[in-house]
Amino acid sequence: MNLDDYSRFDAVGLAELVRRKEVSPEELLRVAVDAIQRVNPAINAVIDTRDAQAREALKQGLPDGPFRGVPFLIKDIGVHAEGVPTEFGSRLTQGTVFPYDSALMARYRRAGLVLLGRTNTPEFGNNASTEPLVRGPTRNPWNLERSPGGSSGGSAAAVAAGILPMAHGNDGGGSLRIPASLCGVFAMKPTRGRNSLGPNAGDLICGMGAEHVLSRTVRDSAAALDATQGPEAGDPYYAPPPPRPYLEEVSHAPRRLRIALVTASPMGGPVSPECVEAARRAARLCEELGHDVTEAPLPHDGRLLHEAVVTAWSASLASLVAMIAHHSGKEAGPELLEATTWAAVRHGQTLSATELQRALGVFNFVSRQVGRFFEQYDVVLSPTVAAPPFPLGLLDANAPRSAREWYDHAFGHCPFTAVFNVTGQPAMSVPLHWSEDGLPIGVQFAGRYADEATLFQLAGQLEQARPWAQRRPPVHVTRPV
Repeated sequence: MNLDDYSRFDAVGLAELVRRKEVSPEELLRVAVDAIQRVNPAINAVIDTRDAQAREALKQGLPDGPFRGVPFLIKDIGVHAEGVPTEFGSRLTQGTVFPYDSALMARYRRAGLVLLGRTNTPEFGNNASTEPLVRGPTRNPWNLERSPGGSSGGSAAAVAAGILPMAHGNDGGGSLRIPASLCGVFAMKPTRGRNSLGPNAGDLICGMGAEHVLSRTVRDSAAALDATQGPEAGDPYYAPPPPRPYLEEVSHAPRRLRIALVTASPMGGPVSPECVEAARRAARLCEELGHDVTEAPLPHDGRLLHEAVVTAWSASLASLVAMIAHHSGKEAGPELLEATTWAAVRHGQTLSATELQRALGVFNFVSRQVGRFFEQYDVVLSPTVAAPPFPLGLLDANAPRSAREWYDHAFGHCPFTAVFNVTGQPAMSVPLHWSEDGLPIGVQFAGRYADEATLFQLAGQLEQARPWAQRRPPVHVTRPV
């Protein structure tokens, strides 16, 4: 198999080739390593390649899972694998290695995925761009001077560039959907509790954190969620099980949906006309597909929610950094942390338990408001982000800013995503639009709590109407770099 052949298949398709013995897992691994060597020097998406360990895993034999033999990359935060460093994109955590797989990593292995390495991430995921000091910036395959987004920017860039069809990511305020939008790939943030965060955590960022993948096709995302969803013993909450496999939903057209269109930033800031137009075009496409679309803003106070998110993020980051410093014996400070990380940590240290509980009260109030809104509508459609792929350096996490200034700046570029982390609802970014200068612009669709099924049905319908998987960025494994 050559790179041209390899890049035509999604993960489900590659696994089918393995099942039919038309290609071996060893051959897929070889091509994936070639793909990394071909384009990664240009984009810096993959920070650690583990081909020797991957070959050993193949010698030991793979489970007969739905992705048997398919190469896979994990983001350098959240999921961890036995014996593989997990460094959170930070100097503070360099050399951190867990002696066991996290629950989600174990499920990836049982699905037959072959761990090939790690992808770049901003420090502690605390940025909507992937530009950590410790590893350097990841570059967008559509334009090397632009950001791939964050915090799953390394994974999104790797998938967009054709290194592999699917990679792990996570999302605490938009970190799957933002890079999916900026890199022209698909991402679903699942319902809170759909994928386990165990065993080291039951909750991330006061309920905002979720784990899943970025992919070129909708069916890969659906099949991956089928393979990983469900609780582990001791999880504090979990989503109700789906009535049937998500992979089946992708090929089923949804019922006539009531869709609310939102184009104004809930934070009150500017939204690029191209992003607004992308959402409006998606709305017209939904109407052509038989759905009812009405302009209707979400009922919550976006500024009030943002204040609560700043509190939750700062408190969570301060707690995480203190725990890491305690276990590593290193001193957390400006020598080992980027400026805005350290500012957020210091702000988190000043917060009282009462202030955190007040923020959680806002989360509850907003969740009730948005939940009632979804009694009128099945889906909310909006831009994923407020601007097309922006230049690297615009979200410089090492610039001197207070925590409040940093979060105003960072979330101002992605004001549509965090509300669904707060409510715990599923939301996806779909690559339906490209700007006049050829840069991808995603569109976000959010669904009711635990109703990924409707979103997968709609995504499958949109993918069939406006196929995107074969669009190739200028930096791609099938093109000279």
